[in-house]
Amino acid sequence: MIVTPPSRAPEDLVIDEALVADLVARQFPSWAHLSLSRVPSSGTDNAMFRLGADLVVRLPRAAAAAHQVDKEQRWLPVVSADLPLDVPTPLGVGTPSEPFPLPWSVYRWLEGQDAFVAPPVDLREAAGSLGRFVSALRRVDPTGGPPSFRGGPVRTRDDYVQDAIRDLGADGTVDPHETRDAWEAVLALPQWDGPSVWLHGDLLPGNLLTVEGRLSAVIDFGGMGVGDPACDLIPAWTMFTPETRSVFADAVGSDADTWARGRGWALCFGLMSEHYYRHSNPVLAGIGRRAVLEALDDLAAGT
Repeated sequence: MIVTPPSRAPEDLVIDEALVADLVARQFPSWAHLSLSRVPSSGTDNAMFRLGADLVVRLPRAAAAAHQVDKEQRWLPVVSADLPLDVPTPLGVGTPSEPFPLPWSVYRWLEGQDAFVAPPVDLREAAGSLGRFVSALRRVDPTGGPPSFRGGPVRTRDDYVQDAIRDLGADGTVDPHETRDAWEAVLALPQWDGPSVWLHGDLLPGNLLTVEGRLSAVIDFGGMGVGDPACDLIPAWTMFTPETRSVFADAVGSDADTWARGRGWALCFGLMSEHYYRHSNPVLAGIGRRAVLEALDDLAAGT
């Protein structure tokens, strides 16, 4: 569910069950007899199809997302060994072909519903669970890891954020003066000067699974990589309340500057997402709206 700058079309390829069935039959004939059904998703980068009871096929919707396939195939087995929540297990990689010109993947199916559709019942428990996941991911050896798309300074999104503040302020969605002041404070924060750590990069509710109301898995590692740990704090403002936010913070163990940069990433994501998706993807726009409101409330309260 990676939110990309507005210059990229969210969907360039037509992917349906007939195409996926043909690809599986050509490249994984031992699975060709299995049932196939599309998995509903508000994500923008990939299409998913459940294959039988135990597998899922994941295909990039556009060439710009194709690099995620090799990255997940290479690095998911490296980072997943000691994580406290389930993550996807790569079982096969499809090669580009005439029917579909991009690489694609087959993974083990993970049961559950995404946390936007089925939010955790106990937010305090979920905050601790996700915080421990983020902390464990940071401890994985980052040697050789690729840079995360959100692993650098948040100020690299300044042009997009300024455009969002201008347009959302003009139609009354946000207070442009309050929001611009908050963003300027983010740009003035001390930058990360520590060693790079592993990041998921896109810990939005749609990339978290729940089973019977409990957080069970983290999916979609297309944005994974190494860098500043701040961006993996975004869930504090997209999922959690002020009361449970502190549980997440304690479980993660971030210093004050990293926490402040994480809030800056939440504000950045929220503004860009609501601006870009408000007419095309109400799920992502709504998550973005919440992130903006929670981040601004936090800043106003001085927390």
